Amino acid sequence: MNYALRKYGLSEHSIDDVRSFVGNGVRVLMQRAVPEGEANPLFEEVLAAFRSYYLEHSLDTTRPYDGIPELLAELRRRGCHTAVVSNKFDAATKELCRYFFADTIEVAVGEHEAEGIRKKPAPDTVEEALRQLGVTKEGAVYVGDSDVDILTAHNAGLPCISVLWGFRSREFLQAHGATTFVTSPLQLL
Repeated sequence: MNYALRKYGLSEHSIDDVRSFVGNGVRVLMQRAVPEGEANPLFEEVLAAFRSYYLEHSLDTTRPYDGIPELLAELRRRGCHTAVVSNKFDAATKELCRYFFADTIEVAVGEHEAEGIRKKPAPDTVEEALRQLGVTKEGAVYVGDSDVDILTAHNAGLPCISVLWGFRSREFLQAHGATTFVTSPLQLL
């Protein structure tokens, strides 16, 4: 985000600012980051610069949280279906899952509203993932680390488990309706 802002001479933001901006998709992230949001005449160019840069650099500093590869491998060993739904670009979501979880994530669905699948907190990405997996909501659970995830699970009619190793605190998640928490990946088993 700061790369795109810097490229157009706009003020950059701290990591804490960025944490407060993320969760609702890239367009909303940039609306929050660019001065005056979409009203800024440079908005679409800054957004395009972000998209281009992110697609080229999404693997630069990304890595799975400790314990996630082991958790996913055990879930698959037990016959559980696994999917990722994200408000990241669909192409980036799929690339990251192929790179890190090729043997454990069966379906990855990212932001692609142009095809009629609304981003989270709408239930569309979850419903699309379940459709691609060939399963129903019965027995499914949504795992996430944000208020958007809590809303998405609710909107999809799924129970939600909130993880405490993400970018939101327990207090923040509780204030947004979280009721079930785990502090480490293996607790999900």
